[in-house]
Amino acid sequence: MELGLYTFVENTPQPEQEGKLHPAGRLQNLLEEAELADQAGLDVFGIGEHHREEYVSSAPSVILAAIAARTKSIRLTSAVTVLGSEDPVRAYQQYSTLDLLSKGRAEIMVGRGSFIESFPLFGYELNDYDELFAENLDLLLALREEEVVTWKGKHRASIQGRGVYPQPYQKLLPVWIAVGGTPQSAYRAGALGIPMALAIIGGYPDQFKSFAELHKRGARENNQSVPALSINSHGFIADHSQEALDTAFPAFKVTMDKIGRERGWPPMSRQQFEASCTLRGANVVGIPQQVIDKILYQHEIFGHDRFLLQMSVGSVPHKKLMRSIELFATEVAPVIRKELKPNQ
Repeated sequence: MELGLYTFVENTPQPEQEGKLHPAGRLQNLLEEAELADQAGLDVFGIGEHHREEYVSSAPSVILAAIAARTKSIRLTSAVTVLGSEDPVRAYQQYSTLDLLSKGRAEIMVGRGSFIESFPLFGYELNDYDELFAENLDLLLALREEEVVTWKGKHRASIQGRGVYPQPYQKLLPVWIAVGGTPQSAYRAGALGIPMALAIIGGYPDQFKSFAELHKRGARENNQSVPALSINSHGFIADHSQEALDTAFPAFKVTMDKIGRERGWPPMSRQQFEASCTLRGANVVGIPQQVIDKILYQHEIFGHDRFLLQMSVGSVPHKKLMRSIELFATEVAPVIRKELKPNQ
């Protein structure tokens, strides 16, 4: 199993400091986090695209290019690119360039987006939300197949025999589809033969088993090999379970309560948070053994090929985040890789 991290480069107030970090400081910390993940042997590092004040991640490809210059082995992915409001040609060019800079370590993870700010920002109609994603995905996949592209769509200008450059270092630039709570998206990913990243950030993981099954069914019914599956979750790791809860909860609460005010959810309680951190809950928070147990428990459900952890759901102190990365790479990852060897 591949193991990695993803982040939206959160920059929210922390209990131990006054106010937020300067965005430049937050980005500097991020580079150190990615460098540690690479040196410690994790497999994947992802940056999610967001256009909100609490995130410093509106340009993931730029951030990933900076990370590429400071790392050697770790794969670099968007997590996600909001493809409905992004021009697929520009996205392909950006990640092809990243692939060249990193000598074949780039991926694009695309999704419809859990927030809508990018649509009015870039002049797209929310009424076209689903159509835009489907059409732009169609173009992105066409760009992977042919250097000179002819394509016709409804919402974007057609392309007639145009070359798109640069071409990536890899023969085929990897594309993943990220899925939240839409069964049709899971089936579509399988039908297209595309790996799926399933975000489990609430509820109970076993409730999402049907999405993995739909992904497989979509592949089988459309004569595709069953593509890879990633589980993407929120979490945090510390040397002591109480420390993990005490560090993660304030950051989680800041972020989730802000989103909750926008969407009509009640504030998150400590009791709710701790319940979500139990073995069958969604959040992967605890000491290394608890995290190992949860990943293996979820693997029994999904049989997934990749697990990505978002450790900064809201800002946590940089030193503690660095320690969490270290524990993930040096204490969790070796056990998971031993337990889940290929062909097992």
